[in-house]
Amino acid sequence: MSKLLSIRLVGILVGVFFVLAVLWAFLTGAFAVIQEGELKPATAEHEFHEHPNQYAWSFDGPFGKWDTQQLQRGFKVYNEVCSACHSLKYVAFRDLEALGYDESQVKAFAASKQVPGVDPQTGEATTRPGLPTDYFPSPYPNAVAAAAANNNAIPPDLSLITKARHDGSNYVASLLTGYREVPAELKKEFPDFALSPTGHYNPYFANLGLAMAPPLTTAGQVTFDDGTEATVEQMAKDVAAFLTWTAEPQLVKRKQTGWPVLIFLLFATVLAYLSKKQIWAAAKRKDD
Repeated sequence: MSKLLSIRLVGILVGVFFVLAVLWAFLTGAFAVIQEGELKPATAEHEFHEHPNQYAWSFDGPFGKWDTQQLQRGFKVYNEVCSACHSLKYVAFRDLEALGYDESQVKAFAASKQVPGVDPQTGEATTRPGLPTDYFPSPYPNAVAAAAANNNAIPPDLSLITKARHDGSNYVASLLTGYREVPAELKKEFPDFALSPTGHYNPYFANLGLAMAPPLTTAGQVTFDDGTEATVEQMAKDVAAFLTWTAEPQLVKRKQTGWPVLIFLLFATVLAYLSKKQIWAAAKRKDD
């Protein structure tokens, strides 16, 4: 009896020790975070950085689906505005068929672009009209040329941009519509804050200063084939939707596949439970 009591007592003491250790770790960690927050000076980037606006997207939610017309509008915005500086190196011309373009349209668009090639006579690097199997070409031959044309800021590839940024779709749309003058309140609170000579204030960008000039500036900058009014916000949302598709072309298909899988798993679970009840019911009768 005394031995059993000793074992229980040791178990209780060990449990109390671990509880106290976890509590101590939590308290010291919380204190360190609070102290760091108190000692760390406020910065303009921390105080004036804004979270992206939340837009309604057709592809959101478990039953989301692509709005094909929106994707086509977004592709047009990319092609006529963004492609001058930004590449889509992970997207092939033939992928555009998923947006509702037929084979002849894809071939014509690919042929209108010049892609890197090799001269069969000399073996030297050259360019040639694109084929549907080719990928979107970069607007610059290399990173040095890209930096030289953009004040030493290399424009990022946009293929996966909405995956590379938190809340990517909303981030891209907010960023494109977020250019503004530096707020007077920021200047007053942080008089030392200054943008670079080529910087543009945008509260949705991490350090508030964006090297890229506003790409979408006026309504009607792009003419949409379906008659949708091309406001700056509309163009921003459409190209953000298009870039969501380039980053996750299987997004909707994955959701559509997920529901049959969940239904199957639910059915299999119920079937397994009923089988277990039947098997153990027979075992119970034998025991009785």
